[in-house]
Amino acid sequence: MYGFELQVKVRFAHCDPAAIVFYARYFEMINGVVEDWFADVLESPFRTLLETRGIVVPTVHFNVDFRRASELGDVLTFRLRIKDIGRTSITMRIEALCGGEIRLAATQVIVMADKLSRRPVAIPDDLLERMRAFQALCTPV
Repeated sequence: MYGFELQVKVRFAHCDPAAIVFYARYFEMINGVVEDWFADVLESPFRTLLETRGIVVPTVHFNVDFRRASELGDVLTFRLRIKDIGRTSITMRIEALCGGEIRLAATQVIVMADKLSRRPVAIPDDLLERMRAFQALCTPV
């Protein structure tokens, strides 16, 4: 298995006046992919993390290569894999493809943090277990 996949259709709202994806919109799309991965694979939607566990999941680092423009009407397949799991952080590899061609390749680091203090907290054991199981099933990064 490659990893978690989600298809996103490029809409008018994602585009600049030249009808290509405005780079900042990619970050919104990536956040949606990560949010769906938490809900679908880790069985822990962001709302549950926030309201039940008091945890937020901010991004602390991005490294992105924009390889080719995506245009209005394209259907992008986003793929997410785990590169590394730390005590409080997760490093992920995220790619957006169209027609098998990589349009965007990113490395993203997110951190588990207390919603009030914003200080890092250890990844809860149940999430850590699911992350490791997911990572074991995926093609290595």
